[in-house]
Amino acid sequence: MTVVPTVDLGRFVHGDAADRSAIAVETDRICRDIGFLSIVGHGVPEEITQAVYDSSKKFFRMPGENKIRVAQPQADVIRGYIGMGKAALGATMGEETPPDLKETFSIGPEAKPDLPYYSAPGSRSHFAPNLWPQDIPSFRQAWQAYWTAMTGLSETVMRLFAYALNLDENFFTPAIDRHISILSAMYYPDQSAVPRPGQLRAGAHTDFGTMTILKPDSAPGGLQVLTKDGEFEPVIAPLGSFVLNIGDMMARWTNDRWVSTLHRVVNPPLDARMGAERLSLGFFHQPNYDAVVECLPGCRCAEQPAKYPPVIAGDHLHAQFSAQVRQPEGVT
Repeated sequence: MTVVPTVDLGRFVHGDAADRSAIAVETDRICRDIGFLSIVGHGVPEEITQAVYDSSKKFFRMPGENKIRVAQPQADVIRGYIGMGKAALGATMGEETPPDLKETFSIGPEAKPDLPYYSAPGSRSHFAPNLWPQDIPSFRQAWQAYWTAMTGLSETVMRLFAYALNLDENFFTPAIDRHISILSAMYYPDQSAVPRPGQLRAGAHTDFGTMTILKPDSAPGGLQVLTKDGEFEPVIAPLGSFVLNIGDMMARWTNDRWVSTLHRVVNPPLDARMGAERLSLGFFHQPNYDAVVECLPGCRCAEQPAKYPPVIAGDHLHAQFSAQVRQPEGVT
């Protein structure tokens, strides 16, 4: 039994008015209650997902010197490879924890040189060049195909979100048409040593943007979400689905009507530390860097005024990205 409900996105995309209304009401309820849902009927071909999963596994299994060739260039540039011991998500919540037991590889949107928007001061490093491993010929093509699929899926979900919030279905479109999302593969290798006290595969945190679309696998030591009862419970998703969770920006947009919920990735049981290799794909959806995130009209009233001042999306994300990265603890 899982605490994360399932939503059939196909009923919103292809259904009649009654279907669309029912899915919108259910989505609003889930986002108010736990902020996590499994998405089926999403239309993303399995072969696209499998290709990026396979190429990512090949990358992470390469020797360290190969991976270092595409290492993250600096702390505020979320591109390339971040090795073991160089990030601690708990730090974004003000927690002092040992580094997370994971490696990551990330890409983001690339600049269009002929358009000033992509080099304006507010763009910061959000359109930095992507770094591509040269050792795996299929890598770049697989990742770009998945990026395109996730962009399309996120656009559909944002239309559902607008509908569920009693807004025009295309309300969010102008704020996400030049999004600064990050696509990451999170690799949790076998644990040859016992973790340090308080050390997890990924410490408890909330996500920074509008939402995260996650493709997890079923290896031991997985995702858990904090319920209203104050307990962390495992997230178990239907076969072929994506797990979606609300991020901090959507919580701000909705004045906390929708919740950005703490979650973490736990270690495998001690007797399964070897043979528990895990890989998850996360599309961390962010608005345009110049989007103003402020309380939506239908989410405030005299009795419940806006909790948060308006924030520029790119500035908020830049601060959060920088907070999670630690100084190197040695060669990875």
